[in-house]
Amino acid sequence: MSFKFNEESQKLAKIALAKYPDDRKHSAVMPFLDIAQRQNDNWLSQDCIEFVATQLEMPFIKVWEVVTFYSMYNTQPVGKNFVQVCTTTPCWLRGSENVVRACKEIISENPKEVSSDNLFSWMEVECLGACVNAPMVQINDDFYEDLDYVSTKNLLISLIDNKPLQIGSQIGRQGSKGINNAE
Repeated sequence: MSFKFNEESQKLAKIALAKYPDDRKHSAVMPFLDIAQRQNDNWLSQDCIEFVATQLEMPFIKVWEVVTFYSMYNTQPVGKNFVQVCTTTPCWLRGSENVVRACKEIISENPKEVSSDNLFSWMEVECLGACVNAPMVQINDDFYEDLDYVSTKNLLISLIDNKPLQIGSQIGRQGSKGINNAE
């Protein structure tokens, strides 16, 4: 096993573990996986999963069950900017196919494929929870809403230029207020 928590990750793990009674340390599996994934370029290799299992004194298969149940854990490498495109019904009704089209043009024709510069990968996901501001994407920990083809391309180009656009609505919407501000 070559993966180990670095110093910062050890501190975060200690904080996470302190939230649970000593006889319930298995409950820290999700925060430990998150810490490991963040340290390992946003994906969980087998070494990472084995390390977490060892640290929490859990069978590997129990940790693997958690990893494969939740879509927030990546079991293959992803780009520096991991773009998750919501294509559930509300986003689809508002044009998520145009967001996907922009991802295919700028990032890669194929989902889950890391771009040649390792800057991006993208995939379609189920609901990201901002249906009123559809369509939307999550890029790493940030949400970008009210997208269309042009605004998605502009967003991706801003990341290429290392000048990310402001997170949230791309049309200036405040919260979930109506587009015409009538509500």
